[in-house]
Amino acid sequence: MKIDLDSIRVLRTIVEKGSFAAAAKTLHRAQSAISYQIKKLEEALNLEIFDRSEYRAELTPAGQMILEEGNRLLTQAEHIEGLAVQLNQEWEPTFEVVIDGILEIDPIMSAMRALLVEDIPTKISLTMEYLGGVQHRFDKNQADLMLVKEYQKSTQLLSKALPDVECLLCVAGNHPLASLDSVTIAQLQQHVELSVHDSSEQELYDVEHMHFGGERMFFLSDFKSKKEALLQGIGFGWMPHYLVKRELSEGSLKEVNYQHGSRFAFAPHLVWRAEKKLGKTAQRFIELLTHSYQEYNNRQSWEVVNA
Repeated sequence: MKIDLDSIRVLRTIVEKGSFAAAAKTLHRAQSAISYQIKKLEEALNLEIFDRSEYRAELTPAGQMILEEGNRLLTQAEHIEGLAVQLNQEWEPTFEVVIDGILEIDPIMSAMRALLVEDIPTKISLTMEYLGGVQHRFDKNQADLMLVKEYQKSTQLLSKALPDVECLLCVAGNHPLASLDSVTIAQLQQHVELSVHDSSEQELYDVEHMHFGGERMFFLSDFKSKKEALLQGIGFGWMPHYLVKRELSEGSLKEVNYQHGSRFAFAPHLVWRAEKKLGKTAQRFIELLTHSYQEYNNRQSWEVVNA
């Protein structure tokens, strides 16, 4: 009996996306073709993989076991395909990077643009996540690289430090906190604190160590919406300096004069897997990204000196 790996991939996509229709859309195929492929797999295995007695088809116990074993087969097949690429020293067919949304995108996009100019025949994917969502997506998608603020370190991961990112506590220029000197934590707790949600399904990181313990928290999906909320005077919150530099100079946003310090910096990291040798596209991207950050830092230093 011959097992068709593509049928296993279709099965996995149906389960991941929740329906035959969603899987068909993801795989850019007709729904009838998806249904036919699963029917052929059931006939080849002489098993009922889906229970179709309800409105929405559900995996049978046998189908669940087939999916689990099929996932192992797909993982092994992908490993063999990746090994063949490395042995042939070819460009890898796909390359995926997961990026933390707190990081400045300009140097990353500059490196990506330089990579595309070289006409590399690799399908490239960039995904934006926040906090624990970065590593969650990195693991779930088996992505090649992640650029991340913080992550769960292990011996299976290798990393390279990226330039520091400075964050500051800021508020709208007309907000009550903007005119106060030596703001206490009790004064902060009287106002709405703005924060960006962890985008992972499990919320892998506890971000409470950066919160001030007030009763009113306003969570947003990204830093663009958080910045807008700050400008609207809804509350106060931490922001990466590069995102609010212009607003600070104009006075529409002001740095909170918090008595225990209104600034902190963190060192983001570029992370990849120790057991998986990076392909040529990934290696070239790292080279270009390193150069892009050097140029960006030189430009920032020049702007500071000539300000």
